[in-house]
Amino acid sequence: MIAAIKPAGANTRGLLAYLYGPGDHDEHLDPHIVAAFAMLGMPDPGRDENATLTQLSRYLDEPVSLRNSEFGKPVTDYVWHCPVRAAPEDRYLSDAEWGEIAQRIVQAAGIAPAGDDLGCRWIAVRHADDHIHILATTVREDGRRPKLHGSGLRVGDACREIEKDYGLRQLKKGDRTGTRRPTQAEMHKAERLGWEQPSPEWLQDRIRAAIPHVTGAEEFIAYLEASGVEVQVRRGPSGDLLGYAVGRPGDVNEAGEQIYHPGSKISPDLSLPKIKARLESSRPEEHPTARRNHPSTPWHQAADALDTLHGDLADDTHAQARITALGELLEATAQKAPAHLRAELHAASKAFARAQRSQIRAEDRAAHALRSAARDIVHTATGPDGSALAALVAALVWAAIVAARWHEAKNHAHQADAARQAVQHLQTAADRALAPALAELTARPPREEARRVLASDVRAAVPDHAERILTDPAWTALATVLADAEARGHLPHQLLKEAAAQRELTTARQPARVLITRIQHTGRNPAPNRLAEAARRQSTMAGSIPTQRRGNAQPVTAASTPAEQQHRQRR
Repeated sequence: MIAAIKPAGANTRGLLAYLYGPGDHDEHLDPHIVAAFAMLGMPDPGRDENATLTQLSRYLDEPVSLRNSEFGKPVTDYVWHCPVRAAPEDRYLSDAEWGEIAQRIVQAAGIAPAGDDLGCRWIAVRHADDHIHILATTVREDGRRPKLHGSGLRVGDACREIEKDYGLRQLKKGDRTGTRRPTQAEMHKAERLGWEQPSPEWLQDRIRAAIPHVTGAEEFIAYLEASGVEVQVRRGPSGDLLGYAVGRPGDVNEAGEQIYHPGSKISPDLSLPKIKARLESSRPEEHPTARRNHPSTPWHQAADALDTLHGDLADDTHAQARITALGELLEATAQKAPAHLRAELHAASKAFARAQRSQIRAEDRAAHALRSAARDIVHTATGPDGSALAALVAALVWAAIVAARWHEAKNHAHQADAARQAVQHLQTAADRALAPALAELTARPPREEARRVLASDVRAAVPDHAERILTDPAWTALATVLADAEARGHLPHQLLKEAAAQRELTTARQPARVLITRIQHTGRNPAPNRLAEAARRQSTMAGSIPTQRRGNAQPVTAASTPAEQQHRQRR
């Protein structure tokens, strides 16, 4: 059940005309009052043919008119309007039940507190099966104004209790971090103009898309303008940027003037102070393009940055900062990924936006590595190889799972649900990203004898998950990855242990696939050649040892470490 308190108005008669009228988009059937501050003597134009809308509006406005006649400054923002709508799958509610619900809503809001005979005047009008409209005039019978601060949160809590008591669909408790829902007018306008999204949603997507590209507030404003967004800024006498509002081209009012939305109204985390804190909290560093020749690709560097996420969530302020930056990394990856992955990654980024913010204040400086990785991707990533991108998307799956678990532990229901939705999209993207590599790896399996040895490595390194791994359809591809890594000087047993330690396998849908991406990432470079290094050191030492002592030097054997000796014996 959703109760959406509208901005205060000043025309009781006009709102009544809508409630009792035919409806602008949805047809109004049998409009009538189901509850009111005092049903006795209440004029109801829907039930009494002699009652008029003007008579009803004057009846509701009496305390307002009396106050305005006694005080010099008239009250103008006194019409309180709150539609209350049941979910589509909810059962039919009778007039009596809707009346009880309306009574609980106005009590929670502070319009008519329980046991207070001097509360505001209000009515609840029903003109459809699935919702009512509550209209109140916010001047009490004693001439005072009601205390409505925080009424939205209280009404939301009341709706959660109503859902339980009436057996309705139960929604999650709000925490004041959600975005504003588009109004019906905004949705109908988008439909009329052929837009896929209402303006606030369209603008939110553009703002979030801009953040990974910039490092400061002025850059941010310039990027929005360059991307086709109408921007209105507010500056202080010194020229400092104090605020901003954005508009969608073509979204104008009746006078033909551009409509602007402040960033903070689009989403709580998109206010200028919060964006500046995120952008300007990182340490000064070289521009991302200066790292273009780094031996690791931006995709690999991003996966490296994600490796530490699970262990860095002990401090709540640091955890929230890293989860916020994770959303930026998701957005950057979606922008630069190949076309066949882009839709799922964009959907994941959009879903994860709700998980990026909570009531916990973020220590943004803690997210430097993730934020830098996002900037590197949007500035320098070009044509990723399949294994690098697959490793990053797989790492994003695990990071989103970790974020969901952290939010669950903090009782952040909306954020945890958003992270879980992102996981579903990311898992689909991960499957698509890995598919070409799986086909190539499966086509060149190691010999049977080598696979048996590698299977014993799996049983020794991850005994709790060995059978699931060895029966996974991707086991042959994993064996190829292990053989390739061994050829580069790595120990398969050690790689398996390290990969399992970085990402627990209990919740993995396909553990072999998880290990493939992890081992391809960590084992992509040749292992240090211990024999060559030992020989080089011995040669260096020999050049500095007196001739009479050189005979005491011990020869370097072909198995210089216990792990290598054991592995060599098994071969």
